[in-house]
Amino acid sequence: MNSLVKKLLKKKLKISFVESCTGGLLASTITSVSGSSKIFNLGLITYSNQSKIKILKINKNLIKKYGAVSPECCKAMVLNLSKISKVQINVSVTGIAGPKGGTKNKPVGLVYIGVKKGEKILINKSLFTLKNRLSIQKATVKKALKLVNSFV
Repeated sequence: MNSLVKKLLKKKLKISFVESCTGGLLASTITSVSGSSKIFNLGLITYSNQSKIKILKINKNLIKKYGAVSPECCKAMVLNLSKISKVQINVSVTGIAGPKGGTKNKPVGLVYIGVKKGEKILINKSLFTLKNRLSIQKATVKKALKLVNSFV
């Protein structure tokens, strides 16, 4: 974590997050590092579909068609965050942390992470088989930061 903050500082890059299933844990994790105020710009928690539609301006038909936990929604989240934040690196997280809410097609532990740097966009799909909500949230944060680190 420290190394990522140092890397972003060195490259003069700023980062913003929009989180759903991690509920602010991603922003909390990065801001626990001293000096993060120089690289961390914005953290939004758009937990409900309504907030994704109202705050992030995600088309409600996209959510209706694909669901909030989908690569399509994750991509729209990261694209729209980048318009709001106006910084170089933007990250979106949407998933099912459980223990309830999973289905056969979208099981508990299914998470999409979007990373956008400049014009490059990566949408990562993970299926965490951990047993509890906090474990899935922590694994998601770890994976998101790892993806950012490999992207910068």
